[in-house]
Amino acid sequence: MNTVIKNLHLGLSTIIVCIVALVYGLNPNKILPLFFEFSVTNLELKNIFRAMMGLYIGFSIYWSIGIIKPTHWRNATISNIIFMGGLSFGRIISTFLDGISIQYTIGLILELIIIIWGIYNLKKES
Repeated sequence: MNTVIKNLHLGLSTIIVCIVALVYGLNPNKILPLFFEFSVTNLELKNIFRAMMGLYIGFSIYWSIGIIKPTHWRNATISNIIFMGGLSFGRIISTFLDGISIQYTIGLILELIIIIWGIYNLKKES
């Protein structure tokens, strides 16, 4: 399998997840109200969003390692599938319990594409 194509799902995931991480955690009380209909004024809520930022960046770093070091590619891909699977599972639950959100439905579709793409790459690489 071509190395660029093999690593593309990890690279795109890294870029997108890093951007989302910065949106969530860089300055949540200023940035999040621009995208969502709520304000982040509570200290604990700011802490939660910054912790999510750290988690997202941590996974992105590992996916980047998987691109750079082929010995980590398989585990990075598996962690990417699990990460995207967890996000999409939460979005599906939220859709059933809370209703449809356009921006989160787009996120769900992209996450499902990354999951399928990652599984395909794992099977093709085996």
